[in-house]
Amino acid sequence: MCQGLLSSELSPVSFRGKIPGFCREGAELGAGRSLSSPALLIGLFSEWLRLLPFLGVLALLGYLAVRPFLQKKKQQKDSLINLKIQKENPKVVNEINIEDLCLAKAAYCRCWRSKTFPACDGSHNKHNELTGDNVGPLILKKKEV
Repeated sequence: MCQGLLSSELSPVSFRGKIPGFCREGAELGAGRSLSSPALLIGLFSEWLRLLPFLGVLALLGYLAVRPFLQKKKQQKDSLINLKIQKENPKVVNEINIEDLCLAKAAYCRCWRSKTFPACDGSHNKHNELTGDNVGPLILKKKEV
């Protein structure tokens, strides 16, 4: 099994290193017994197993070197809400007069960020600062007669 590994016919590049003891021709376990194929495979496996920590560190360093150049996904909560309505205004606020309104004034959220949704709590201000958006509340007023 190891003869192919040691043969110069199969490997045109010269190899200057230690050949594991289990792979040498005529390797014996003692008392005249030689290694069987399963023992040879276990020996090869253990040699590769020793490389895992080194390969793991190498992979980590490669990832850390490439990570700054990877494209970052924009999170949904930081995206614009208002794409085209009154973009020239710093904040879009609409007021509607309603005769049958119980309160004098009510503000309803249009940014979907309010903790008291559907009522506006001013969360649009932070959203507008982060994204450059101009969304604001819908204000309902009691119509004065």
